[in-house]
Amino acid sequence: MSSIFVHFESDPMQSHIRPGRVAQLPPRERIIDAAHELFFEQGIARVTVDAIAELAGSTKMTLYRHFDTKEALVQEWLRLLTENYSAVLDDLAIQWPREPVEQLMGFAHFIAEDTARVGYRGCPFTNSLAEIPNPQSPARLLIETHKKRQFHRLVDLCREAGLDDPEWLAQELTMLLEGAQVVAQNKGISNVGEHLMRAISRRLAS
Repeated sequence: MSSIFVHFESDPMQSHIRPGRVAQLPPRERIIDAAHELFFEQGIARVTVDAIAELAGSTKMTLYRHFDTKEALVQEWLRLLTENYSAVLDDLAIQWPREPVEQLMGFAHFIAEDTARVGYRGCPFTNSLAEIPNPQSPARLLIETHKKRQFHRLVDLCREAGLDDPEWLAQELTMLLEGAQVVAQNKGISNVGEHLMRAISRRLAS
């Protein structure tokens, strides 16, 4: 299965390989890569343009040549994240054609694995929403559109599987997946991924 971070590296355990890998990227990609690492670890508001440029091995002038504002960079980062999340479901559809339950379980497994990652800081979309209060912000609307699109894909898979009341079931699955990410972040219980897989497996079998 494809990793969500097709274009990004967020695992702190891999930080020792970052300089050599990033040096091979074009300036725009280096900037996005650096923004991802900093936004993911520190949040959007605390990260300055200077910090992003420094981590990217670039300059603030170069950053503004590619992105007019920090907000434009945030929006592009989020857009790429939504594409990567969607790619997970696309890859599962290729891996398990005409097997919707396997695709649903595969997506749950992806979330479960992510929650178990060292240094896990929660869902980047949910974290970003907390820092974007303006309901009309393009970045916020982008996240909301992504979440709705993901939900409808789960509905389609539930319907394709012939499961009862697919829309209601997709709502339950969404709450389990989103809830697991929050609990893994606040460390309310341990082994969140295992509990998530068990809960979804039982729900799909009922």
